Amino acid sequence: MEWEKLPLTVLKFGGSSVADSNRMRHVAQIVKKTREEGYRVAVVVSAMGNTTDELLALASDVATEKDGREMDQLLATGEQQSVALLALAIKQQGIPAQSFTALQAGIKAEGFPMEGRIYRIEPEAVERALNEGTVAVVTGFQAITDNGDVITLGRGGSDLSAVALAASLGAESCRLLKDVAGIMTGDPRVVENPKKLRQLGFDECMEMAVQGAKVLQARSVEVAARYNVPLYVGSSFIEEEGTWVMSNPVTEGLIVKAVIQDMKVAKVVLLGVPDIPGVAARLFAELAAKGVGAEMIIQNNMRGGVNDIGFLVKKTNLEEASQVCRKICREIDAQGVSFDTEIARVSIVGAGIANHPEIPSKMFNILAEAGINIEMIASTALAITCIVGSARAEDAVRELHDHFIDEVAF
Repeated sequence: MEWEKLPLTVLKFGGSSVADSNRMRHVAQIVKKTREEGYRVAVVVSAMGNTTDELLALASDVATEKDGREMDQLLATGEQQSVALLALAIKQQGIPAQSFTALQAGIKAEGFPMEGRIYRIEPEAVERALNEGTVAVVTGFQAITDNGDVITLGRGGSDLSAVALAASLGAESCRLLKDVAGIMTGDPRVVENPKKLRQLGFDECMEMAVQGAKVLQARSVEVAARYNVPLYVGSSFIEEEGTWVMSNPVTEGLIVKAVIQDMKVAKVVLLGVPDIPGVAARLFAELAAKGVGAEMIIQNNMRGGVNDIGFLVKKTNLEEASQVCRKICREIDAQGVSFDTEIARVSIVGAGIANHPEIPSKMFNILAEAGINIEMIASTALAITCIVGSARAEDAVRELHDHFIDEVAF
């Protein structure tokens, strides 16, 4: 058979999909079925079950201060275990398979430890195996720096590995198989009747991920959009049609596609910042140098020649953010810094939001009638976001989902 003439698809399996030997055997059967449908198959795999969390906990027991390089070395071991075991399970199905580490697959990245950014993939060895009819099983979540060190790609990084590999190989699609049946209009743990979206545009899906939806890593959607790799999000546990993410999909006519909450953010406010040029540039440059991303940046104009500058950071980055902000405050003689971790971000997302001026007022009225106070508001072409107290965040999501999601469209 001339394998190189067959279309290629990349399958990615999350940790719950390969949590034990039974799940490994089930995944091997999915790979076999996909291959029998006439595809060359590359597989990207996460660490088994809760392995990554267990390794993080073990590292915390061993040392109070985390060394980024050694954490990357440690965390990457989970995926190496998974690919070897899955390759064995696929071979047991009578199919040739070969496991690849990030080094062997040519996945190169740079950046901060535990937050690496892929800048090149040299997949010749993987492509050679695929063209010989072998299933290539590649570690997700990890890459190699120019110095030869292992670097991991952040939470959800296996999605990024799969999409980037699919783009570099010219794959027909990238199928992300998880423990969910697709992308939903709301979190099933919060919303009573979430609906599964059949199709989404890249831009809508990316906005959902940025605003806190946990199904896909935002960076993976960005890469898929840039290289026009159609994504499929579905279940590895049940046979049920999932969600396709692609450019310019046929939509169901919805304005609001989803309601998203993010409980893992904190609000930072610099108080009484002198109203002079360059202060904001200096602040956010120093945050960026520490690998701290700032979102929903708001500057309030105040009297007396001073301003307040507020923004959100991930809770995991709050310590680094507080160090930078306190240093800046001392240097520019600002009045102080406040931090609030008892907040959450609640967003409605949909490609048509910016064209419907009635949507913001409806959102704010819904929250007001539920007695939910709004602390900050921001909007984009695709989303309206409110910062509310974390104690009422789930109430806000339920109220907004009940009012905005049109069940008839599903």
